[in-house]
Amino acid sequence: MAEAKRRVTESKKVWTTLITNTAYLSGLLTLDYSLKKHGSKYPLVALYTDTFPAEGHAALEARGIPKQRIEYLLPTKGKDYSADPRFYDCWSKLAPFSLVEYDRVVQLDSDMLVRRNMDELMEMELDGPELEGKGMKVFAAGHACVCNPLKKKHYPTDWIPSNCAFTSQHTTPDIAQTTGPDPAVGPLGFMNGGLQVVNPCTAVYNQIVSYMESDAANMDFADQSLLSDLYKGRWVPLPYVYNALKTLRWEGVHSEIWRDEEVKNVHYILAPKPWDEMDAEGKNISKDFTHQWWVDVNNERLAVEKEKGVSKDGF
Repeated sequence: MAEAKRRVTESKKVWTTLITNTAYLSGLLTLDYSLKKHGSKYPLVALYTDTFPAEGHAALEARGIPKQRIEYLLPTKGKDYSADPRFYDCWSKLAPFSLVEYDRVVQLDSDMLVRRNMDELMEMELDGPELEGKGMKVFAAGHACVCNPLKKKHYPTDWIPSNCAFTSQHTTPDIAQTTGPDPAVGPLGFMNGGLQVVNPCTAVYNQIVSYMESDAANMDFADQSLLSDLYKGRWVPLPYVYNALKTLRWEGVHSEIWRDEEVKNVHYILAPKPWDEMDAEGKNISKDFTHQWWVDVNNERLAVEKEKGVSKDGF
């Protein structure tokens, strides 16, 4: 791990991803591989909590992936997420705002796959820490899709296509590849927490924690609700290509703007994940076209690791 620590120490800009258990570990390993495959200059740091087990640490160390312990963040009085337990972990995705040892942190979900280099996110203009969260560019992120294509009953009733920011781009698909919809276009102005571009700042993090403690019981989507509400209209919307929610590609959702060749980073939201739909031989059995992309890169990673003598992960 000495080499991994050295790379992080030398870099004031890093990718990070949260890991609390081994359920997403194969996703993290393939995410790291995909960043390197496409020539990123910056390391991916696994932000782990005390719930992350020893076998997970061993898998990271075997691959030279740097890691950093964070506290598991949870509000004193929060919402009941029993219908979507994954949201309990999502509060900890706010940790990058506190990592002031770095100048720039780009937080990625572990169920993502990088398809093109996106190092430019490390250079984009955002408010500096001296503004203490009072500026108009507190962070950058992609919009959430509020169409609710799976018709989940516990989702808000106003999560419908007519309220979705992406719907506003159906007639301008060329623009959609390079420009995110203005948060004011959709009445909800809601971001997706899968990718967040952050200039860490203690004052901003304190604002976030204070707001979480005051109103978490009313936040349907944990970190996403908090950031969308607290900094409404004061975050920079990225084009969908940086956080390409796999459902956007589906017919009847936002296929009008999706272009396979333009996507830089796929986000495998919702269940099942690509690693859940593989047979015993590691072949894709999913009906979702984009899952094949992940399986191909995952198998490529495993082949490279085998040549290096790294034991195959069983996650």
